Amino acid sequence: MELQQSPAVKLEAASSAPERQAEEGVIETSIPLRLDSLSWSGFHTRIVLALGITWILDGLEVTLAGALSGALKESPTLSFTNFDIGFANSLYLAGAVLGALGFGWLTDRLGRKKLFFTTLAVYLAATAATALSWSVTSYALFRFLTGAGIGGEYTAINSTIQEFVPARYRGWIDLLINGSFWIGAAVGASSAILLLDPAIAGPDLGWRLAYFTGAVLGLIVFVMRMWIPESPRWLMIHGQPDRAHAIVADIERSVIGHEQDPRQHAWPKVRLRMRDHTPLSEVAHTLFSLYRQRSLVGLMLMIAQAFFYNAIFFTFALVLTDFYGIGSDKVGWYILPFAAGNFLGPLVLGRLFDTLGRRVMITFTYGVSGLLLALSGYLFSIGALSAQSQTIAWMVIFFFASPAASAAYLTVSETFPLEVRALAIAMFYAVGTGIGGVAGPALFGALIDTGSRGSVFAGYLLGSVLMVAAAAVAWAYAIAAERQPLESVARPLAFLE
Repeated sequence: MELQQSPAVKLEAASSAPERQAEEGVIETSIPLRLDSLSWSGFHTRIVLALGITWILDGLEVTLAGALSGALKESPTLSFTNFDIGFANSLYLAGAVLGALGFGWLTDRLGRKKLFFTTLAVYLAATAATALSWSVTSYALFRFLTGAGIGGEYTAINSTIQEFVPARYRGWIDLLINGSFWIGAAVGASSAILLLDPAIAGPDLGWRLAYFTGAVLGLIVFVMRMWIPESPRWLMIHGQPDRAHAIVADIERSVIGHEQDPRQHAWPKVRLRMRDHTPLSEVAHTLFSLYRQRSLVGLMLMIAQAFFYNAIFFTFALVLTDFYGIGSDKVGWYILPFAAGNFLGPLVLGRLFDTLGRRVMITFTYGVSGLLLALSGYLFSIGALSAQSQTIAWMVIFFFASPAASAAYLTVSETFPLEVRALAIAMFYAVGTGIGGVAGPALFGALIDTGSRGSVFAGYLLGSVLMVAAAAVAWAYAIAAERQPLESVARPLAFLE
């Protein structure tokens, strides 16, 4: 197992000054420890609700893409084939990849707050435009732009949440937030059930109204985020220590009723050289040389879960309609229990990532998910499952796969230094999704088009092998980051001995 970096914190004599500059451009600060010392409060809950809802939006979008597949094929104005649907879904993921990279770089350079507003605005405009699509081409383009907004959200949101949540809660909260994807999935499924009912809207108007659901929810989120401050950890490195201190003091007053006095605490202080940005050459050195082993772990986890999830979930409706004869207006009823299993996984197992530890739980959840998929895939190939038992099998599989996938995002967001955190999330999400996710829906769409259960089973086996391989990598090389301050897991690049 890779040795962890030595702790980034260095004990200094407590001072009555909140932060002090030892020399020009150098700051000694206890901000990380002050944030980690706080107990859970209403402030943290509001942060989680306002930012974590991004995953609900993604769950809504992905579910709508799957649940509306049948309606899109039946639409009198847009005649989709299975390949068209798979291709448009792949474009959504391709947009997420490019959006993550572009917005991830800007998030580390310009700050967390500016970008989580910008990316949400892109999502809002694009998902509303999807509802107004007039051709297969326009639909695919707007799905690409919607994905770009969501991909950018991942980087801005995950880095912000990591930097606000106290270390002892970080694992479970991160998994729970990522698991909220399935609340969005349930909303999407419910919308599809209601809006695809011929008595209410019908297949052509119904799918358009369903996409407007995402735009309305996004607008509500935009308002919820107005009060969220910039990350103090980002500010302290980027030359704004006074502003960082003021924000932390406000948080302390919100949580415990008063600002904490440094003279009453033996807080370790971090000594940093402030900077306005991190050169891309230093980013590359950090990811591919200094933390090369961690990068390989993050990449493997991302690729495996991206293929596993996107290939199966984006084609969920096609399997039900093409192999089990389920009507397109009934698909939502099967997605609801599937979404419940996915949300319960992080809720029930999430705390174990902070107690038993990252390495044990990542290995367990990835390994079990892969083996169960192979078993259920075989039963599917021999026709031993009904639509109901297939859904139950997927519920059980994704009870374990959901925390596994969330753990991939947790791993890449907590095991790299603050200066490159957002771009690291973006790069691993982008590469993992690009390799494992973008190809998955198109591949499975083509496999389903063959009408052969054996061909679809081969796709399931590929997903199974990837998950088991990721479990082996995690067991050998995962980092024990549980309950550790971010600065101890990966000390800032600006840290001075």
